[in-house]
Amino acid sequence: MKAAELRQLSEEDLKSKIKSMEENLFRLQCNKTIGQLEDTSALKFARRDIARAKTILKEQAPPTEA
Repeated sequence: MKAAELRQLSEEDLKSKIKSMEENLFRLQCNKTIGQLEDTSALKFARRDIARAKTILKEQAPPTEA
């Protein structure tokens, strides 16, 4: 998913999207373990999408005072 698409989501939607992407990553890892995953690069793209979404979520969070 593109960063521009993620930036348009609300904080709650972004959190639910991250959760679903993490579940998808888990399924991909399970399929890889049992030998059913044909495209192993899907793991790399899934991890990057999760990292991208978490970065945008952190950018949108209000700054905290130390």
